[in-house]
Amino acid sequence: MSRHSIQGKVAIVAGGAKNLGGLISRALAEKGARAVVVHYNSDSSRKDAEETVAAVKALGADAIAVQGDLSIPANNTLLFAEAIKVFGGVDIAINTAGKVVKKPISDVSEEDYDQSFDINAKAAFFFIKESGLKLNDHGKVLTIVSSLLAAYTPFYAVYPGSKASVEHFTRAASKEFGSRGISVNALGPGPMDTPFFYPAEAPEAVAYHKTAAALSAHSPTGLTSPEDIVPTVLHLVSDGWWITGQTIFSNGGYTTR
Repeated sequence: MSRHSIQGKVAIVAGGAKNLGGLISRALAEKGARAVVVHYNSDSSRKDAEETVAAVKALGADAIAVQGDLSIPANNTLLFAEAIKVFGGVDIAINTAGKVVKKPISDVSEEDYDQSFDINAKAAFFFIKESGLKLNDHGKVLTIVSSLLAAYTPFYAVYPGSKASVEHFTRAASKEFGSRGISVNALGPGPMDTPFFYPAEAPEAVAYHKTAAALSAHSPTGLTSPEDIVPTVLHLVSDGWWITGQTIFSNGGYTTR
């Protein structure tokens, strides 16, 4: 078995209960992962996490659900410790968690700012830190960011602003962890057809996003779908191991740089 294959590996998926995270959890099982640790943040996602665990098990992998607010550094430590206690080690660590704020700068509250940076930057940093401390050699680390990192647009100062730090975390971590064969990347989807996308957008903005990508006309919704993203995720945490320290956009030509 290749050391870069998903077959037989243990994965943690932060935000792995639903939407893109839930699909990634299932896809890892389909590709032969031995076990998937499905992280979820709050009680509102507990049912989704339990359903994803059941789906992963039905696909032949083992799974557990672990709850925790990852903006509290100790909860990252506990998440990895639980995975190691139950499954003996961790090979793949994927963080899909995020929070969108779309407002003019004049309307952004301190609470908006703090929550955004707690979820999008602080939690991501300490998840990467624990990955470096706890992953087996030749492990893979991936953080979901946003294609808005390359956008020139109003109203999104805080969301991509808080995700932008992950690019620097990723580059530093890839250098620091590389001697152990661990690759570290960030992946930026375009606007995605999930419940995560719509609450922040007015109808006219949704209409724009549905036509903004070069390949929009060839998407059923005009938007990125989770199914479009999963193959790139799977590649980066397996045979794509030679790609490291990068921020990669998977967005149908929505933004580029």
